[in-house]
Amino acid sequence: MRKNKVITADEAIALIRVNDVVTTTGFVQSCIPEALHAALEKRFVETGSPRGLTLIMTAGAGDSKGLGTGRLHHAGLLSRVIAANFGRMPKVAQAAQDNLIRGYNLPQGVISQLYRACAAGQPGLFSKVGLQTYVDPRHGGAKVNTLTTEDIVKLVEVDGEEWLFYTATKIDVAFIRATSADPSGNLSYEKEALTLDCLAQAMAARNNGGIVIAQVERIVDDGYLLPKDVRVPGILVDCVVVAEPEMHRMNYGVMHDAALAGEIRVPVTGIKRMPLNERKIIARRAAFELPPNGVVNLGVGAPEGISSVANEEKITPYITLTTEAGAVGGVLASGSSFGAATNADCIIDQNQMFDFYDGGGLDMTCLGMAECDAAGNVNTSKFGGKLNGCGGFINISQNARTVVFAGTFTAGGLEIAVDDGVVRIVSEGRSRKFVTQVQQNTFSGPYAVERAQPVLYVTERCVFQLTADGLELVEVAPGIDIERDILAHMDFMPVVRNPVPMDPRIFRDEPMELLSDLLNLDLASRISYDGERNILFINLEGWYCRVKSDMDELRMTIVEACRKAGQRVNAVINHDGFRLNENLIDDYAGMIQYLQANYYATTTRYVTSAFLRLKMEEALTKRGVAPHVFERKEEAQAFLGSTDKKARKRISPAVASAA
Repeated sequence: MRKNKVITADEAIALIRVNDVVTTTGFVQSCIPEALHAALEKRFVETGSPRGLTLIMTAGAGDSKGLGTGRLHHAGLLSRVIAANFGRMPKVAQAAQDNLIRGYNLPQGVISQLYRACAAGQPGLFSKVGLQTYVDPRHGGAKVNTLTTEDIVKLVEVDGEEWLFYTATKIDVAFIRATSADPSGNLSYEKEALTLDCLAQAMAARNNGGIVIAQVERIVDDGYLLPKDVRVPGILVDCVVVAEPEMHRMNYGVMHDAALAGEIRVPVTGIKRMPLNERKIIARRAAFELPPNGVVNLGVGAPEGISSVANEEKITPYITLTTEAGAVGGVLASGSSFGAATNADCIIDQNQMFDFYDGGGLDMTCLGMAECDAAGNVNTSKFGGKLNGCGGFINISQNARTVVFAGTFTAGGLEIAVDDGVVRIVSEGRSRKFVTQVQQNTFSGPYAVERAQPVLYVTERCVFQLTADGLELVEVAPGIDIERDILAHMDFMPVVRNPVPMDPRIFRDEPMELLSDLLNLDLASRISYDGERNILFINLEGWYCRVKSDMDELRMTIVEACRKAGQRVNAVINHDGFRLNENLIDDYAGMIQYLQANYYATTTRYVTSAFLRLKMEEALTKRGVAPHVFERKEEAQAFLGSTDKKARKRISPAVASAA
């Protein structure tokens, strides 16, 4: 006869022993087994037991005001916490800061993947995630206080490469959550926004001889659940607790949303437009980095606005937004529903999503920043006297092909105005974000430079780019004075070579027509041919080559124009304001080599940016191609003239300027 596993929350919690290792599910404010947390708190307050528990969790699971894991703050209940986020349980975080409990702040994806290592009986996890950050044993080993002395992160070398080895902690009790359970404990997730790591957590506890307690909304009869609908099989589940509706909300702000659960699809064209304030300016500028047909992750805070801007600019169908919690596609949710998505294409487990991220699956990410220094290091984990935690930030930022950090230039009281496309600082923020040295290194700028990872830092008044020389000011908003509004509010001097204006469309309260830019619809209009003088003018001023497909589109457009000319052409290329993804420099040089070998008679190009000019010259020389990259169009014109006497007689400054 099959055992009926349905019991009360109090009966389930009574199975937890002193010093047990407990893991719980939940993501920010979603999918939290609130009834189980409440029952554990109640038992401890009434009996003083179980004491000395170790809590393991990935993302924060609470409202920052005492719900979720915030209920577990009572002195003596916890002795150790291993978590990616402490901000959702501020009293527990304070206990760690006060040296009352031991604590580790590990990357969210690492903890998520460690569940699988535990389930498989493996000693731990090898990963490059965390190298050169505070997680690296050379910089603290993820310990949050001096009470914590045991090393659970080790630096190792494999085949001449540095890796981090994360030690797995065996789990005794797993709190998980689902929508439905049958009496045998089979679980389905039809009304949940996310599945997270419930399966891996259940396996980890079960295979360690521990117990699995599942909170559900309802009990269904045996045989009701179809095999493919069961996400956690009953063989892994020891106890099933039916929660009251208030204790089983989809998230703290939403009782249930069928669209977030994937039960229905809803129209999204009516999403409210953001007002033209600092958040929208930042989101708009960051949206210029979105890769067509690319996979993107957006962080919490300022980056959330990109989803709204993408919808407004009608580019959502051309990108795939994802969350580390497991949502793929659709329109990403915000607020209490952050981590979920409306009209998602798919929901996968959190550890699977981090496998995808860690392997380089993300084409771009946009993340927040609390502090940044001259080397491009970013802090989001510990600042302002608070232990917030890294969340998934380290996994995501270290492995995305392109990284955009987004946030206001200063914090605490910043107020701006946008008048006729011009930015005015009405009230400056009280706190500086660009500091001499970040308090904690959540992202390593030098490590990103070493790996040639393109990194931008976008604010409402300017944009910085990470270079081998450190942070470089590359764009300035209209109306912003570099000395008064930027340098005066930084603790260090960035590299200032030749910053250009930010795109004026960002500061007008009307559609930017970004879709045309992202899909390169204007490339053909940038190329013109003067048949009488056999000159092909290519105007790449302000154009941004983000991904390889952009370069392929440019090559095909140029080749088509050359074929129409019917002969080798004299090419004049304007690279002024042109931007090229750092990872594509050699590929771009290869394209030039191909064009010169097959279609160009002579070539001359000009670019005012000394940095880009140097990079192009290095890449072309490396391929055995004469660079001919000049600073001014007059120099390019003179070179073309000296190469082709006929062209020299006929090119006028006005024509060259048009190029």
